[in-house]
Amino acid sequence: MACFIPMLKSATHISQLLDQIGIDLSEDHLPELIQEAHDNERPLPAHLAEHLQLKEDELLTTIATAMELPFERLKEIEIESTLLDCVPPKAIFQYNTIPLREENNALLFATADPFTHGLIDALQLATARRVRLLLSPIDDITEASRKFYGVGAETLDQMMENNQLDFDDENDLLKQDLSDLDQEASVVKFVNQVIWEAYKDRATDIHIEPMETDLRIRYRIDGVLRETPMPPQLKRFQSSVISRIKVMANMDIAEKRLPQDGRISIRIRGEEIDVRVSTMPTVYGESVSLRLLMRGGGLITMSDLGLNEYDTQQLTKMITRPHGILLVTGPTGSGKSTSLYAWLHTINSVDKRIMSAEDPIEYEMAGVNQVQMRPEIGLTFSSALRTFLRQDPDVIMVGEIRDRETAEIAIRAALTGHLVFSTIHTNDSASTVTRLLDMGIEPFLVSSSVEGIVAQRLIRGLCTACRRPVELDQSLLKEHGFPIEKVTPENPIYEAVGCDECRGSGYRGRSGIFEILPINDEIRPLIVAHATASSIKQASLEMGMKTLRQDGWEKVLQGITTVDEILRVTEEAETEIN
Repeated sequence: MACFIPMLKSATHISQLLDQIGIDLSEDHLPELIQEAHDNERPLPAHLAEHLQLKEDELLTTIATAMELPFERLKEIEIESTLLDCVPPKAIFQYNTIPLREENNALLFATADPFTHGLIDALQLATARRVRLLLSPIDDITEASRKFYGVGAETLDQMMENNQLDFDDENDLLKQDLSDLDQEASVVKFVNQVIWEAYKDRATDIHIEPMETDLRIRYRIDGVLRETPMPPQLKRFQSSVISRIKVMANMDIAEKRLPQDGRISIRIRGEEIDVRVSTMPTVYGESVSLRLLMRGGGLITMSDLGLNEYDTQQLTKMITRPHGILLVTGPTGSGKSTSLYAWLHTINSVDKRIMSAEDPIEYEMAGVNQVQMRPEIGLTFSSALRTFLRQDPDVIMVGEIRDRETAEIAIRAALTGHLVFSTIHTNDSASTVTRLLDMGIEPFLVSSSVEGIVAQRLIRGLCTACRRPVELDQSLLKEHGFPIEKVTPENPIYEAVGCDECRGSGYRGRSGIFEILPINDEIRPLIVAHATASSIKQASLEMGMKTLRQDGWEKVLQGITTVDEILRVTEEAETEIN
């Protein structure tokens, strides 16, 4: 990070400049603001803009005019590689600047702080060229630096400079006392930067993947994998970076032939994060996956799931019944665990004893007896369920029904007066019934114990800062069952565009779409008769159930998401129905 120190001689000179552009700050107050900007490692103009409740780009434009410097936003810029090579990444990140182009026999650099002490001299020394400045917002410069140099470029630049962390194999690393090595600090810093960027981008997963000539790092953001810009020299430090992650996760760094699992507990901005680490040997080295689980807070309630009012009422009736099984279904990453936690949060009270068997425990809930599964010592979902029944529970939550044994115990629990929540892997609600029957569960047991099934998917929400109305091919919409008659000039369909707020994706955040199947007196005879999933689905639709896609169309009409997004996440479920 840059140390933003004014290059003007005193606060008086800065005050005079600010006074010149119509900003009145006392000489007594200004030094405090300068020190605050320095302590927080922020550009002085950005700090002043926040203090004065101004927009940073507006203040920078005014300062640029007064100092006779150009001002420019850095959206969609392209920079020649020869320019990037002329400045060490360490200098770029130290001074929060980036070279843009050659102009009038000088290199033009963007900066968010023209008051940074010695900036021009430092850049001229680093490049052996004449340097001129233009002003640009700090977020533009940060994003451009990340795009063109990659995450952690300055750290790797320091490693290259010191020839650090370039071991032939993990045995070399084992011979070192990691706690005493400067190398450890460098690699920890790089790993921290990778995790920090993932946290800022709201990523749920980080994938570190060795390729033949580079080390690829991708983040899963809003359910979609995105490649993250990385410095080209990262491949050289592949072994050290992966070894460091394994050390942090208490894995055996000498074992590269077998998959391993571990975990790291970290805190970011006061938020406890549990990082689940998994390694897998590949042809070009160990691939590492990190799952980020926010443990401390932010529990989602029923109102946060994305249910409409009718579905919320219907589901609330199901989860407040005294006994029975309620299942949530969908593929991996469809938000099933989040829904289970929301249900538990809704019914959690002092007069209910709630037991949960989880693998892993993703959120810690006060008032719920949560048990982490440990299959290596025999603590599985089925064995935990058996013990729960001797613990006088009112409500039982089972992370997943994977086999006949777990399903049978869950059904027994429901039939003996317990309310059971669990998940199962199917594509839609009706096929969950046939999945249980295929496990070998008797039809009459399924019909008498299961109270409801909820199929769901997660959809990406449109970025409200850049979405725009769009007219789509009506024949295509009709083909997919979209209610075109509900589209009006006042209630248009929106498309994703992309802006700074959403990092160019057009989407920001996620919501759910749902298909709720109550097991009522009309459906139970079909289950007992061993009806097909399509027959159960058809009967449910005749009783008013909405499919996943129909619920998705409602989200499109509300301006929450796009037609393309609904088609993407519901294609498999709709194919199975038809």
